[in-house]
Amino acid sequence: MSFKQTPSRGGGSVPSHPTTLLQKLGPGLITGASDDDPSGIGTYSQVGAQFGLGMLWTMLFSYPLMAGIQEISARIGRVTGRGIAANLRQHYPRWLLYSMVGLVVAANVINLGADIGAMAAAATLILPGPIWLYSVSFGLLCLGMQVLVPYTSYVRYLKWLTITLFAYVGTVFFVHIPWALVVVSVVRPPFLVSKEYFAALVAVLGTTISPYLFLWQASQEVEEVTTTPGEEPLKKAPRQATPQLERIRWDTLIGMAFSNGVAFFIILTAAVTLHANGITQVSTAAEAAKALEPVAGRLASLLFLVGIVGTGLLAVPVLAGSAAYGVGEAFHWHASLERKPEQAKGFYAILSAVTVVGVMLTFLGLNPIRALFWAAIVNGVVAGPLMIVIMLMSSNQKVMGQFTLPWGLKLLGWVGTVTMFIVSIGLLIP
Repeated sequence: MSFKQTPSRGGGSVPSHPTTLLQKLGPGLITGASDDDPSGIGTYSQVGAQFGLGMLWTMLFSYPLMAGIQEISARIGRVTGRGIAANLRQHYPRWLLYSMVGLVVAANVINLGADIGAMAAAATLILPGPIWLYSVSFGLLCLGMQVLVPYTSYVRYLKWLTITLFAYVGTVFFVHIPWALVVVSVVRPPFLVSKEYFAALVAVLGTTISPYLFLWQASQEVEEVTTTPGEEPLKKAPRQATPQLERIRWDTLIGMAFSNGVAFFIILTAAVTLHANGITQVSTAAEAAKALEPVAGRLASLLFLVGIVGTGLLAVPVLAGSAAYGVGEAFHWHASLERKPEQAKGFYAILSAVTVVGVMLTFLGLNPIRALFWAAIVNGVVAGPLMIVIMLMSSNQKVMGQFTLPWGLKLLGWVGTVTMFIVSIGLLIP
């Protein structure tokens, strides 16, 4: 992303006001696209099959909360020129730093393993061979792409594969949609007090408001600062603040709208195709692919495969990369996907280790589709503690200088944080 530069007094050059919408889009759009990963597809399909239209409301409810915490994370990176873990290292106790990074790495490994397992399971729908072969192959492919090719070089192509997700949107033109019931379900949603309902709610919020996305978007803002000539952290160049904070807001709002909009239609599609026909549990890739049969017919499995693999190839580097950013920043290593492996050995060692362990998890014999659902629950439980740290950090003048959060964004962030804790506590219902 580039801006025309204008001179600044005492703050470096100032990126001029973006002139087109596309110029406003960057880390937020990629973050939103990668959020609809195989874990998301699997989770949204499961809750649509299990609860029908009953959880459509979560996509409208979670959108402002998701956009809020992602904007806050991005602001931390742009204002300080450091990622979340790097700021933790500089301003907070080591035990807190290592606890937060450890939680995120653990959640990322589980999520990454579930995503690779789902990609492999989808491949077996149309290709011969054992599932373990595809797990290893996808793991090596993802690792090779991360190590050998700069992320920004191939992500511009991979993100086009997410277009396949619009097949879920297209389903509304091929099946009967009870739109009146859809509106009622969104406006007056049924609320069940049961362990299953809260588990599904935590999974939906966990795969939507995911911890790895917080670290990722903050670190990508840091990458933007370090790789774009004339840009500096806003604490050092406050005159750059107006266009940059505006860009972050639009970038995040649009990226998260894309993510939640697609998720809404995945739940809706599963509700009107699977749930309506008595399929209330999505336990295999074949069952998940059935949701696309009204659009693709016999090609449903192929379309499902392309969507799962495309989103997986986009999301796995984000999962592994955010873990590597966290560990690298915690130990003050060079941490950047734009650096060559020999320039950031520790960073790429963590990235490789996370990917390898994720692949190894696929050999435990867990059901790949169910693993996606449980990975989302883990993300939901981990999100709350990390969100508390992010909210305290973004309101700390020692960290943010004059760019501490405005009251509206602070309120939104705390509402999202409290919400994640409440639904996680709901898992304790007997």
